[in-house]
Amino acid sequence: MSRRGAAQQQADAVAALRRIAFLLERAQASRYRAEAFRGAARSIERQDEQRLAALAASGSLTDLPSVGARTADVVAHVLRDQPVEYLDELEQQYASAGASLDAGAAALRERLRGDLHSHTEASDGATPIQEMVLAALELGHEYLAITDHSPRLTVANGLSAARLRAQLDQVAALNRAVGPFRVLSGIECDILEDGGLDQDPDLLDELDVVVASVHSKLRMESGPMTRRMIAAVSNPRTDVLGHCTGRQVAGKSRPPSEFDARAVFDACAEHGVAVEINCRPDRLDPPHELLAIAIDAGCDFSIDTDAHAPGQLDWLAAGCARAAQHDLDPARVITTWPVEDLLARTHR
Repeated sequence: MSRRGAAQQQADAVAALRRIAFLLERAQASRYRAEAFRGAARSIERQDEQRLAALAASGSLTDLPSVGARTADVVAHVLRDQPVEYLDELEQQYASAGASLDAGAAALRERLRGDLHSHTEASDGATPIQEMVLAALELGHEYLAITDHSPRLTVANGLSAARLRAQLDQVAALNRAVGPFRVLSGIECDILEDGGLDQDPDLLDELDVVVASVHSKLRMESGPMTRRMIAAVSNPRTDVLGHCTGRQVAGKSRPPSEFDARAVFDACAEHGVAVEINCRPDRLDPPHELLAIAIDAGCDFSIDTDAHAPGQLDWLAAGCARAAQHDLDPARVITTWPVEDLLARTHR
């Protein structure tokens, strides 16, 4: 019999499974591998603690929904107060990856308070909003903006106005439960070909954060693309220009869109739109040469993960490293600001 109570054993097993999923997501492992551990965590959490103990004692944990041999082995080790070798290996890899930040990047990372670009299973993310918020809390964030896709992006299950309004009710309920942490309502709004924003303008006015991004016709000629982007950042409802070039630098690579960067960033500075420093390892957008232009243009910035799973919320360090290479003043990074100051900027 363990020295711990059955309820605590169960909680520890759930925590171990979620931690493994988090570390796999952060390391860009297969979505299916991470989801196997998250699914097992949800299944274990729902069980009566005495039944869980009985199944473990009889070697029958795999009888539970979503629990396979690998996840059952993790649970069994935790219930026996034994170390989980797989989790220990992942923790060692995580620690070595975090040790690579230089002093300037590490100092900027310490000053970040939140993230203005994240996705849930409502569009093309991997998990419910609650799991994204839990991960943000565990990382020490003070706020997280939920910015699922807008309706035109059907490939990403973009949210209609009705679905977005339902999500706003979810966000309000979560805020009552997790305060003083703030869940910010938001959207990643597709920039249409004419520079318009892909959502009901009155609904956009109700949101805390609007990230505007180009997702279609990425190979437009430079002139039309420049006009398209300037129109979007000139819209008073736009708060952040997301992944400005749309490039993909890993996996299925994609070249950056072509536009007059100085003209677009001048418009961002004029209209108070932050330029996103996107931390996704497959994006790292904008490229360094464009980041330098945006800094020179006087833009503010938002260092965001564009996370589609909880572990990806820990990618902020990559953006900090890129900003530190340009000696970017942390005061120009709006995600270092207290949430009240941030909302004073974004509320229309």
